[in-house]
Amino acid sequence: MDIRKLQRAIVDGLEDVKAQNIAVFNTEALSPLFERVIIATATSNRQTKALASSVRETVKARGMEVLSTEGEDNGEWIIVDCGQAVAHIMQPAIREYYHLEEIWGGKAVRVKLGATGGGLVKASEPMDEAPKKPAAKKAAKKKAADKVAARQAARPAAKKAAAKAPARKTARRDADAGLPVSTVKVGTPKKPAAKKAAAPRKPAAKPAAKAPARKTAARKTAR
Repeated sequence: MDIRKLQRAIVDGLEDVKAQNIAVFNTEALSPLFERVIIATATSNRQTKALASSVRETVKARGMEVLSTEGEDNGEWIIVDCGQAVAHIMQPAIREYYHLEEIWGGKAVRVKLGATGGGLVKASEPMDEAPKKPAAKKAAKKKAADKVAARQAARPAAKKAAAKAPARKTARRDADAGLPVSTVKVGTPKKPAAKKAAAPRKPAAKPAAKAPARKTAARKTAR
């Protein structure tokens, strides 16, 4: 029997009923009775029983044998013995308490999850650590960069057009009013010439004092 086919059948049966935290361990060096231990978590008694049933049906459907099932009465921890591989289906508290990973977790087997009916992954075959980015993302990034560059290149032309807009409006307004179109370019308004400072006016000459003449005439009359 190919252990990888049996391992794949058990994992597929667990995934069909949404098992959590599936872990596969190679136990060839630890026990002569079986080569794989598979551990999975279920959230309730009903799910542990459904997972155990799914594993049995999937293994048998692929032409392999299931030797025994234990723990279905309680439902907290069910063991499905498939000969060369043993599946432990446990609720979270039970799995955390017994921590079977410390016993059988000497050599973990990396299995591709979420690929029912797909190819099998050997323990010696490393899985891709980081998926490659699709070409569509790179194309989208390049397109966005091109847009930014085009926008930056168009800014000077937009500024020039904005500067010419007042001149066009003035010419159009003059034409509508029947006035000659102004040919003066609109740019930075010129500062008005400084008014020439007016020369300070000279004060008017003060009239000569007449009081002494009058006094002299009065004296002559008196004599």
